[in-house]
Amino acid sequence: MDQKIFASPAGMPDTELVPRILNGEKTLFEWVIRRYNQRLFRIGMSILGNPTDAEEAMQSTYVKAYEHLGQFEQRSSFATWITRIMINESMAHKKKQQRNSELKKPLEDNAGMRMPDQILVNKELSGLLENAISGLPEKYRLVFVLREIEEMSVRETGDVLGIEETNVKVRLNRAKTMLRENLTGYIRERAFHFHLTRCDGMVKNVFASLHIQRP
Repeated sequence: MDQKIFASPAGMPDTELVPRILNGEKTLFEWVIRRYNQRLFRIGMSILGNPTDAEEAMQSTYVKAYEHLGQFEQRSSFATWITRIMINESMAHKKKQQRNSELKKPLEDNAGMRMPDQILVNKELSGLLENAISGLPEKYRLVFVLREIEEMSVRETGDVLGIEETNVKVRLNRAKTMLRENLTGYIRERAFHFHLTRCDGMVKNVFASLHIQRP
């Protein structure tokens, strides 16, 4: 008699993982976090330009995604849905930063106030790549990150950003012309990398916010 093979949580598609979480297997949300940490971190960095701020936006995204999981209607993929939440959270965080910019400026001018984790991440990232991508205007930077680094389709990118597919192509072409051609092959492997230790921390923080007890 054939035995049913159960996939590990890491290998489950979103279409299986999400219903199981909704049915009470709350701890499986850890695998949603681990699956999307890299993508969301890159998006956060492309909008906010700061690892600490990016992680704050990521945590808010995961909490909101979990709390509104029942509202996911599958009209788009789960990846598109959670990516859209991350963009909205990052934009909201950026607006908050802008409102408080004058209050924060004295602290930012003080080199002694830099966070140790920011220093660590800056060392791990390639300064050349970070500067090249961060130097793009935001509308081009987002399209570049989603299409070239996260390898989202033109349709998915347009859906996430709320723009026409034609505009996605135009912005991507414009972004590429603003970057040196010799960076393209290097970006996918090194840009805005979210390391395992930070991944573990994100799982811990999100579960604490949601009051989910891990086994």
